[in-house]
Amino acid sequence: MPNIIIGVSGPSGSGKSLFSKSISSNFDLNNEVIIISEDGYYKSRPDLTFEERSIQNYDHPDAFEHELLFQHLLDLKSGKAVNIPQYDYVSHLRKKETTKILPCSAIILEGILLLADKKIRELTDIKIYMDSPLDICLSRRIYRDSVERGRDIASVITQYNNHVRPMYFKFVEPSRKHADIIVPKGGKNHIAIDIIQAKIAKLISQKT
Repeated sequence: MPNIIIGVSGPSGSGKSLFSKSISSNFDLNNEVIIISEDGYYKSRPDLTFEERSIQNYDHPDAFEHELLFQHLLDLKSGKAVNIPQYDYVSHLRKKETTKILPCSAIILEGILLLADKKIRELTDIKIYMDSPLDICLSRRIYRDSVERGRDIASVITQYNNHVRPMYFKFVEPSRKHADIIVPKGGKNHIAIDIIQAKIAKLISQKT
């Protein structure tokens, strides 16, 4: 069965992951629906020191191995299993372990630059852009990176000012025009969640 691909994009901290989990909740995870994060495809740079990796621009398209992501999506759509890379945010390296993903009815793909990549964008059946105010995105990012990823607040703010915010205006925000659906209010927009769940169910039934 061909996979349906739902792309969930938008700025860092906009609620993409929560929204993706929410819209998958009505389906059998890993059987009917799988979630793939663009973050797993950050390029691994073991040739750099930890200090050098810490100051890389992780919000630029060049930070991702989009060609590998594109190939994995093609493989899944053609019925092949793939091994998804895992990324360690603390060391800024890919883990040795991978996650085996089997083809299923729908793929929810979430990440900041999905709609900015033409090849990946054209593979998606539904393109969603999470539209959250930047101040809210920043506060969520500070909490996430300091609590979940062990970073100090000063480094989080420095990274935001030097990379995250400029790349948002250069790449992320312009990709908004490619979205089929703009979702305000973050990952808890229950009306949007219900609409997307119904659309996924309809597409699954049509392709079945």
